[in-house]
Order: sequence, then C-alpha cells, then structure tokens
Amino acid sequence: MSGTPLVSVVMPFWNAERFIQEAIESVFMQSYAHWELVLIDDGSTDQSTAIAQRYAVRHPGRVRYLEHAGHQNRGQSASRNVGIGCTGGEYVAFLDADDVWLPLKLQEQVAILNANPEAGMVYGASQYWRSWTGDPEDFHRDYVPKLGVEADSLVRPHRLLTLYLESRALTPCPSNVLLRREVIEDVGGFEERFQGTRLMYEDQAFLAKVYLRTPVFVANACWDRYRLHPDSCVSVVTRAGQKYSAGLFYLSWLADYLSEQGVKDIEVWKALRQKRWRYLHPTLYHLLGKLHFTARRIKQFVKIIVHRILPVSANRPLNETADGTSQTTVLRKS
Repeated sequence: MSGTPLVSVVMPFWNAERFIQEAIESVFMQSYAHWELVLIDDGSTDQSTAIAQRYAVRHPGRVRYLEHAGHQNRGQSASRNVGIGCTGGEYVAFLDADDVWLPLKLQEQVAILNANPEAGMVYGASQYWRSWTGDPEDFHRDYVPKLGVEADSLVRPHRLLTLYLESRALTPCPSNVLLRREVIEDVGGFEERFQGTRLMYEDQAFLAKVYLRTPVFVANACWDRYRLHPDSCVSVVTRAGQKYSAGLFYLSWLADYLSEQGVKDIEVWKALRQKRWRYLHPTLYHLLGKLHFTARRIKQFVKIIVHRILPVSANRPLNETADGTSQTTVLRKS
C-alpha cells in the first residue's frame, strides 16, 4: 500500500437540495487530495439530482453520479452498498448529504490507519451542529460529546459493542468513520433490511458487525459536523413515535446476528440482554432508575447530617489527640 492510498467517498442522498452542495464542497476542501466521490441518488424528487449531476459533469473521473434502476428509492443501506461496490479505493469513507467534513478529516484519518495496520476502522467525535441555522440562539448550542473510551487507543474486537450496549461509549456518526475496504467486504456491507422507521439504526447494525470483526482506533479528534435539523431521519422517527420499535428491531436483529456468527462473548450477551430488558420494560426501568437516584441522594444527605451533628472529636481518627497530634500506644510484656 502506498503512503497516499485512494479514499473512496460514498455519499447517498434523497431530497437533500438544502444541504448537498455544502457537503460536496467539504470533500473538495480536504487537505488530502487522493480521493474519488460517488453520489448515489436514492430516488430524489427535488433539485438534489440536478446538483449532483452537475458536479459529475464538471469533474469527470473524480466525481460520479449513480442512481438505482428506474430512479427507485431503495433506502440508505442499499445506496451505500451500491457506492461501495462501484468504487475501488483501499479506504472507504461515508458522508451523509446533510453533514460536512472538516478540512483535515481524510489526511489525519489516513495517517492513523497507515500507522496502525491492525486497525480496520478509525473514528473520533462529531460536532453536533445547530449553529448552521444562523439563529443567535443556536450559536452556543453546538457540542462535541465525550468518546466514552480511552482516546487515541486501539480497542480490541467486541469491546466497543459491549460499551455501546451499556450506553457507555459514543456511537460514531457514519460521516466520521474511515474503514479499510476489506473490512467492509468481510462483514458484508450494510444491512438493507433497515429501511423506513428502522433506518435510524442502519449505521449501528453495520458498526456492530465491524466491532465484532476488527480492532478499531478511537481518536481524540473532531472531523465532521453532524447537522441537527427537524427533517433528519432521527428527528422524523422520533416525532412519529417509532424510536422504541426501531430500537427493539435492532436489538432483535443483533441477537440473531450474534447467534449466526457463533459469538460466545459473555460480556456482549449480558449487555445485550440488559439493553433488551430495558426496551421491553421501559416503565419498570425508569422506576428503578428513579429509586437508585433517590437512594444516592438519601445517602449523600445522611453523610451531611452526620458530619454536622456529631462532635468534631467523633470525626477524628481514634489515635489523634485534641491538639491534632497522633498518639501511639505501645504494649509491653510484663
């Protein structure tokens, strides 16, 4: 492999006329120049089709426009798989049409994978981006969540899946990751059954397969802006009240996948059972959470009361005198 391997950038889109040009331009702004971009039209009915086609015409050999037969809408996973299959880069990156990359994204991620040949994927944290609206109230609402794992480290297979199921580790946005092509091929790409209201878990299903197969490098860096807006998949599914059923479908799929792959990892299965229990018994789970919170508050309150009520001497170590010096008692044989 050369020091500047080709990166295939896969961008599926559907009715993304508001944001797609900004997303594409963020690829052209990369400090790393050895990339190809494929734009997969998932049956758009707005001007995003024309925008994508113009870029393909202006940059032949570097940007390609693809669509499904008959301009069908087949879903994001199917579109990603088409893009992966029609490109040839050693590394593969994804960029959703409503997100943007920061300029050093590819340069720094390629350097990490080059320096860590055992890593099949690299990711960092995304900026959750609200200030794109230009509304002064949104200027201070951008944030970068914590990774939840040791930064700048190589995490062994299975571990990240366990931490995700335990809600302890950040799930990277698709626009943030960079993978080796052979890893994507080994896990069979994206699961195309995650469509409609289940779409919000298509990336997590893919990541679960990757986490089980290869070490992953987790970096202390922010490489993309994840745009928060009311028309995003997550927002639409949440408003429709379908987030719970989508999550339960994902967990059922994951249990089947673990069984099919013969995964015996006790920690993964334990975390999955606990996560699924929380979905099946949400009221009881929230009640137990409130009881746990109340118990902690009572414990803290009791500690404060004890320190206030007991005399100062009662809080001193047994071998400490009133003047603060320590006193040692020596036992002698008679």
